[in-house]
Amino acid sequence: MLVLWLVFSPFAGAVLSYVLGRKHEKLRDLSAIGFTVLELVLTILLAVLYHGGYSLRLGGFLVSGLSFQADGFRVVYAVITALMWAGTTLFAPEYFLHEKEGLNRWWLFHLMTLGATEGVMLSGDLMTAFIFFEILSFTSFTWVIHEQTREAIRAGYTYLFIAVIGGLVLFMGLALLDHTAGTLSFADLKAAADACSDRTVIRAAGICILLGFGAKAGMYPVHVWLPKAHPAAPSPSSALLSGVLTKVGIYGILMISLHALVEDRIFGLIVLAAGLITMVVGAVLGVFSINLKRTLACSSMSQIGFILTGVGMMILLTACGSEEGFAVALPGLMLHMVNHSLIKLTLFMAAGVVVMNLHTLTLDQIRGWGRKKKRLKFAFALGALGISGVPLFNGYMSKNLLHEGIVEGIGHIHEMSSLLKAAEWVFLFSGGLTFCYMLKLFVCIFVEKNSDPELQAVYDRPVPYMNTMSTVSIVGSSLFCILLGQPFVSTRLGYLMTGESHILHFKAFTLTNLKGGLISLTIGGLVYLLLVRGLLRLHGRYADYWPHKLDLEDLIYRPVLTGLLPGLGGAVASVFGENKILAPLSRFIFILWSAVFRILEMSTDAVIMLLRKTVLRERCVKKHTRRGGVAGVMAAEFAEAAKPLMSNYTFAMMMTCIGIVAILFVIVYIAVL
Repeated sequence: MLVLWLVFSPFAGAVLSYVLGRKHEKLRDLSAIGFTVLELVLTILLAVLYHGGYSLRLGGFLVSGLSFQADGFRVVYAVITALMWAGTTLFAPEYFLHEKEGLNRWWLFHLMTLGATEGVMLSGDLMTAFIFFEILSFTSFTWVIHEQTREAIRAGYTYLFIAVIGGLVLFMGLALLDHTAGTLSFADLKAAADACSDRTVIRAAGICILLGFGAKAGMYPVHVWLPKAHPAAPSPSSALLSGVLTKVGIYGILMISLHALVEDRIFGLIVLAAGLITMVVGAVLGVFSINLKRTLACSSMSQIGFILTGVGMMILLTACGSEEGFAVALPGLMLHMVNHSLIKLTLFMAAGVVVMNLHTLTLDQIRGWGRKKKRLKFAFALGALGISGVPLFNGYMSKNLLHEGIVEGIGHIHEMSSLLKAAEWVFLFSGGLTFCYMLKLFVCIFVEKNSDPELQAVYDRPVPYMNTMSTVSIVGSSLFCILLGQPFVSTRLGYLMTGESHILHFKAFTLTNLKGGLISLTIGGLVYLLLVRGLLRLHGRYADYWPHKLDLEDLIYRPVLTGLLPGLGGAVASVFGENKILAPLSRFIFILWSAVFRILEMSTDAVIMLLRKTVLRERCVKKHTRRGGVAGVMAAEFAEAAKPLMSNYTFAMMMTCIGIVAILFVIVYIAVL
């Protein structure tokens, strides 16, 4: 029952906090803090009681019910999730101190997303993971649009349609996998998948699941929401979007890889390629970014690439029969998941301190602000050193294990040695860029002086900039960068998550391992001196040289969906236009196709306008509020949350319809087999 409490009590806590917030804001905040701290205590209790394994099935939901499982990795990430929520909840009251609009809504969905995330992390089958995955996609959407600025609404809109299409593609993969293997349970999936004669269908299902979960993880090319959503969302939400919600996507990819495709070399190559591209693209975007939270968001994308690279190497090493390589790659990617979560908790909350004091994120405007802020400087420095892979800090340990996995692959997979050597240099170069953009941020905020001497004098005044609760949350989380950087601690955590005893004997500070880390740091230092200091600050200001026309959403996705697809019917008509028999049919297809897209565009807008003029109109909200009923007030809050979405819903609806058509094709395919 402890597992059920961890998953479902945050939903009850969300409603209770919401009700309290209508009467007393302080009680609401204390209630939310109480629930998250209790969740943390109970997850630690779960780790103590059930670290060896525990499973539970709850009937009455859908067909097969909900399945939960608590073992090493799941229990550890349940604790990490609760720790992340406790940290951000302690920080949130000060961050929102001068904000009143929409806070009840924010706290409501803050706690709901906690329950949904724990539901994914403790899931015992892919269908349970999918259900809670979809819940958190919509509850976390409200974080992105919370500010209700134009940028926030557009970012939320992008986040939503990526979540919608990702969920639909994920469902396609689950349908194929269930039809072929006959189960989605993690306990039975490996044996069922191995027994399947047609590995092509299993692999196709795996690719759909990779894309579906990869959309949430921020994997290239479905990463477009990530650099936009993080800067738009409040900093406590950004910390969770980066630190935990991206790991929900990685969790799904890791589970399908471990339980169905761990020996599939082609799938391993696909994941490895996606990881390498995501890693280097995110790092390059981070170097060129001149916005604090956008840089951290691009960093998250790059670190997801590191983790996916570990997943790809784990599959390839297993396929070639290297048990030693598997025993290095699996703990490495899991440790990097944990390390990245805790590092981004520190860095995004530190960015939140900057935001709540200066209300800006542009590097030129915040330059020099932190020179006299010792507590914040200390915490940010630990986070920067950790994520850069500096020896004695946590990122060094996990990146070394990931690097060792690639080296093992070079030694064991001889036919791919050249490819893996290239992958190793991409890995080292991306690690160097990580050090480069973190050095850029630290020097800008905490070392340099502002170009305006009068403004710098204001920045240097000894005034309070964060309270005790925020200090405990930020500095406390930063200490994990030191703790998990010690081999004795990190190797035992890796053993707890994987059960691989080989990790206990890993030597982190050998000359070979130190050499790889130093190569990355040297590359990063050189790029910083030559590119950042030499080009980006050529005229004493941080210049934005990145061509924004390269945005995949505006460059490809929107033109394809709004331009190419409606014209596809015309292409079909032109192909068959000369055939006397098919010409009338082709003209009918053209008219029908054009009409469908036109009706879709007009009808959704018309329905949305009708909703805004009736159900969502302002006087209805006031009427519910005057009545004082909790249900009416909550409905009004939901309506307010939906308004920014409704104004731009057509594109998301179009993507949903495309996804539904794709699912119908899958169902027909299954029926024909």
